[in-house]
Amino acid sequence: MKTAILGPAQRAEALARMAERELDILVVGGGVVGAGTALDAATRGLSTGLVEARDWASGTSSRSSKLIHGGLRYLEMLDFALVREALKERGLLLERLAPHLVKPVPFLYPLQHKGWERWYAGSGVALYDAMSVSSGHGRGLPVHRHLSQKRALRVAPCLKRDALVGALQYYDAQMDDARYVATMVRTAAAYGAQVANRARVVGFLREGERVVGVRVEDVEGGGDYEIRAQQIVNATGVWTDDTQALIGERGQFHVRASKGIHLVVPKDRIHSTTGLILRTEKSVLFVIPWGRHWIVGTTDTGWDLDKAHPAASSADIDYLLEHVNEVLATPLTRDDVEGVYAGLRPLLAGESDATSKLSREHTVAHPLPGLVVVAGGKYTTYRVMAKDAVDEAVHGLDQRVADCVTEDVPLVGAEGYKALWNARARIAARTGLHVARIEHLLNRYGSLTEELLELVVADPSLGEPLAHADDYLRAEAVYACTHEGARHLDDVLTRRTRISIETFDRGTRSAREVAELIAPALGWDDDQIEKEIAHYQKRVEAERESQRQPDDLTADAARLGAPDIVPL
Repeated sequence: MKTAILGPAQRAEALARMAERELDILVVGGGVVGAGTALDAATRGLSTGLVEARDWASGTSSRSSKLIHGGLRYLEMLDFALVREALKERGLLLERLAPHLVKPVPFLYPLQHKGWERWYAGSGVALYDAMSVSSGHGRGLPVHRHLSQKRALRVAPCLKRDALVGALQYYDAQMDDARYVATMVRTAAAYGAQVANRARVVGFLREGERVVGVRVEDVEGGGDYEIRAQQIVNATGVWTDDTQALIGERGQFHVRASKGIHLVVPKDRIHSTTGLILRTEKSVLFVIPWGRHWIVGTTDTGWDLDKAHPAASSADIDYLLEHVNEVLATPLTRDDVEGVYAGLRPLLAGESDATSKLSREHTVAHPLPGLVVVAGGKYTTYRVMAKDAVDEAVHGLDQRVADCVTEDVPLVGAEGYKALWNARARIAARTGLHVARIEHLLNRYGSLTEELLELVVADPSLGEPLAHADDYLRAEAVYACTHEGARHLDDVLTRRTRISIETFDRGTRSAREVAELIAPALGWDDDQIEKEIAHYQKRVEAERESQRQPDDLTADAARLGAPDIVPL
C-alpha cells in the first residue's frame, strides 16, 4: 500500500479534487469518528472526502484521557453490551489494527474495606477479563491479580498506608489520541480518500428536500468550494447541533457537552510502577502513566460555553488535586502541575441532569435524504460508530457496496512494526541515534519511522532533540508539516507532539525553534514566523489566566481573550 503524504500541496489538491465531481460520501468532522468514517467508506471502494474546520482531532479527540478501555465502571451499571463491544475493539487495536500506537497499561484499584469489597470489586474485574477473552481479542493482556496491602504498597509506594487495605491490579490500554487520529486520516488518504483540514463547512446545498453537498471555506487560502456528494455524514461531535442548524433543520436528537479536565505532572512526583483508578463521589479518577509524566483526570461537568476552547477553572484543578491527594502520601500542589487540558465529551441528551449519567452509547440517524448524523459513543468504539454511519449512508447510494472491512485494515505504520521493534538496536547503530530514541519513534510512527529517519539522513541536524523539549527530535516537527498535515505552530506543539502539556513553560520556550524549523515546509516568511509565535504565546497566556479563575464563566471569558485563528 502506498503511504499518503499530507503536506500543503496535497491539501490544496484534495480540495480541488473534491470540488471537481460528485463524491459518494463526504464526511464533515475530522475527529476520531469522522476519520474512522472516512477510512471505512474509502476501504469499501467508495469515493470519499473528509473536511475539518480546524486541525485533525483539534476538539474532543485530542483532549481525552488517552485510554482505550472497555469501561469497567459500566459493568456496575449493568451495561454489558457496551463493555463487551469496547473490549473487542480494545483487543483489535492492540493486536491487529494499531499495535504501534495502542499499548497495555496497568491500573491499581485500592480497596478500602475488608471482606465484601474485595469480593465485589474482584468479581467485576474477573468478569471484565472473562469478557475480554471471550471477545476473541483479549489474550494479549495479563489477567487481574489480587494484592495484599503490603504488596500493593510495594507496587505503588506513593499511596498512604491508611488509604487501602489491599488492592486489585488489572490492565487496559492507552494511546496518544491526537496522533491516532492523524494516523487514521493518513490511512484513509492512502486508500483514496480526499482529505483537507482548515476547511470549514459554512452551509449545505439542497435540491428540494434532499441535501446534495456543502459549501466549504478554505480557512487558509480564503477560497470557497462547493463539494457535492450523494451522502453527507455529519460527524462533528459536540458541534452536531450547530452543524444541523446550518441546514435549517432540527435534529432527531441532541448532544450535550460534558467537560473533562486533566492535569499533567512529572513522573517523579508520584512514585509508582502502575497507574491508579480511584473512586470519587461522582465518577472515577485515573492516574495514568504517560512517558515521563502522569495524567490525572478527569472531571465530568456540564458545559454550555465556548466549544472550541473549553476552559479549565481553578475550581476544576483544585477538585482533581483534592481527590488525588486523599490517597497520596506526598500530596501534589499547584507547583507540580506541568500542563492542564480540557475536553468536551459529546453525550446524547437524555432525562438525567447529571452528565455522568448520560449515555456513552452512540446513535446514527438519517434525518433528511442525503444526510446521515452520527453522535455520542466513546473513543474506544469509534470503528463501530463509523461502520454504523457508513452502513446507514449506503442505503442512500444507488449502487451495490461492499461490507465493512476495517476490522482487518491496519493503520499505516502497523505493518512491519514488530519486525522493526525487534531490529531497533540495529537501527540505532545504523543511524547513530540512541536505542531509546528509536523506541520512541517506533511507538509514535511504527514502520513510518523510516520516512522520518530519511529526513535525518538528508539533514543530520534534524537528528538532534529540541532544545527545550528533548523528548522530541527536531525531525519530528518538520515531519508533522511535510507528512502529517500540520499547518500551524499550534498544531505541532499541541497535537503532533505534546510539548504544550509536557513542559512547565507549556511550549513557549520551544516555539521559536519549532517555528523556524517548519517555516520552509509551510512557505512562511519572517513576518509569518513572528505571527505564529505571538499567536501561540497569547494562547498559552489565555489558558494560564483561565486556570486562575474561580468558575466556568470567568474561565471561559479569560480563555476567549486569545484569537482563534493565526493571521496570515
